[in-house]
Amino acid sequence: MEIVQVLPAFLVAVMLISASPGPAMALIFRRAALRGFGASVATVLGLEAGIFLWAIAAGAGVAALVAASSTAYLVLQIAGASFLAYLGIRSWISAIKERRLAAGRNEGEGSADPTEEETTAPARSAVVAFAEGLLVQLANPKAAVFMFAFYPQFISPGQPVMATTALLALVQVTVETALYLGLAAGVARARSWFRRPVIRRRLEAVTGTVLLALAGRVLLTSR
Repeated sequence: MEIVQVLPAFLVAVMLISASPGPAMALIFRRAALRGFGASVATVLGLEAGIFLWAIAAGAGVAALVAASSTAYLVLQIAGASFLAYLGIRSWISAIKERRLAAGRNEGEGSADPTEEETTAPARSAVVAFAEGLLVQLANPKAAVFMFAFYPQFISPGQPVMATTALLALVQVTVETALYLGLAAGVARARSWFRRPVIRRRLEAVTGTVLLALAGRVLLTSR
């Protein structure tokens, strides 16, 4: 199969995969809601850098080793679940802090006090957001298994594996970046509403719960 022939099916599959709920959407939604569109770009780029690296690893056969090795898979499984749990707990801590601050003012009135994340220098904040997105993807063993099973379906025996994998990965990254930035832009339009103290507190609590649930799923789901 030529790459042009399989590209439509690949694009449809990528869009369906991108639209499925998961850690990526939770991180992007929170970042765009609380920090705005510009601040969420780094999160999207970090997530997509992780996807691209796993795709290249799949082309090089590294993902196959992770999928085949119980030890490697378990290490990634624990690391991924731990990092998602850390992000979830951090969101819950922010929600609790906001609740305590709300005790000294009328809920929904006045300006919200800046969080520690909001007072961080923009450049440092962007680096942290990029790193979070990257680590969420790289510490996800399901991403390794998925890439190993997904990409070969679109590579014919006569095509160069690494070059074709890299090309497909670039297509996936481009599509997902556009979709995720569109999501971030839509959420950011309602940023003033999300930043109301009571709404922000609930958003942090919901995000924390979702991330903790995803951590549990990563940890408990078998290959």
